[in-house]
Amino acid sequence: MTAPSPRTSPLAPALAVLLVAACVLGLAPILVRLTETGPAAAGFWRFAFALPLLAVLAGREPGGVARPSKWALLAGLFFTLDLSFWHYGIVMTSVANATVLCNLTPVVVTLFAWVVLKEKPRRLFLLALALAMGGALAMAAGADGGQGTNPLLGDLFSLSVAVWYSGYFLAVKAARATAGAMRITFWATLLGAPLLFLVALGLGEDVLPATLAGWAACVAMGVMHVFGQGGVAWALGRLPASVTAVTILVQPVVAALLGWLVFGETLTPVQAGGGALVLVAVILAQRSNRAPAAPFSGLAAEPSATAGPPQREAR
Repeated sequence: MTAPSPRTSPLAPALAVLLVAACVLGLAPILVRLTETGPAAAGFWRFAFALPLLAVLAGREPGGVARPSKWALLAGLFFTLDLSFWHYGIVMTSVANATVLCNLTPVVVTLFAWVVLKEKPRRLFLLALALAMGGALAMAAGADGGQGTNPLLGDLFSLSVAVWYSGYFLAVKAARATAGAMRITFWATLLGAPLLFLVALGLGEDVLPATLAGWAACVAMGVMHVFGQGGVAWALGRLPASVTAVTILVQPVVAALLGWLVFGETLTPVQAGGGALVLVAVILAQRSNRAPAAPFSGLAAEPSATAGPPQREAR
């Protein structure tokens, strides 16, 4: 009698959940455009409709919601900046550009570790950094001018998101030492909601959707926020970091396909080549930071600091 394989049984469900979660997150840039509100207001409604479900999920973790740490609050501040710039980037440039450029987060985090923490990267990372910068410049320069309201500024905003999300990632990493993932997400979302509301008011945005379809898009963003982010967080505890990093790249692919189907967006050859370079660079950056493989123990290891930063996983 053949014994069941301990390697495939626990990994297959986690991989399936991760794929579904990444596809769900690929809906984000489409829903932002369908909310009939301003970009920051869309982020507010995303947080507002996600909070009730997050409160329930956080309450079921050991210790419940409890009080937030300073790191959880800092994560909320960075997440607010992240969504503010990214949502404006989505409106100003193409869905593909906004989604791919923000995936430079792993490069930014590793560069931070190099400069600030004095952790010298491997040569493969230097190659990844060069490819990523070249690809990002190609995507910004290759737009045909008809994608979004201000493609160049939208590309710059989307690039800045990599910095803001890097701060969010580092803050969450510190907060995870004393709290569960859902508790941190709840407090970051609770802090971010009023901040995004103030940003929307300060910029004179339309805060309320005009139709039921707009409200439906806002509600869908809240559900997407919980299940997309929650699915990736769940899978991260069961899959090797390298597998997670490559699989999550399905998000910009889904976003680009939806941008083509829903908004009729096209990719110029230069943009397509630049996007491919960015995705290759992100994969190489992950591989350059992969820890030496440990003997198989039957369980996928929790991602560690040596395994490299994950992709943008929870928008």
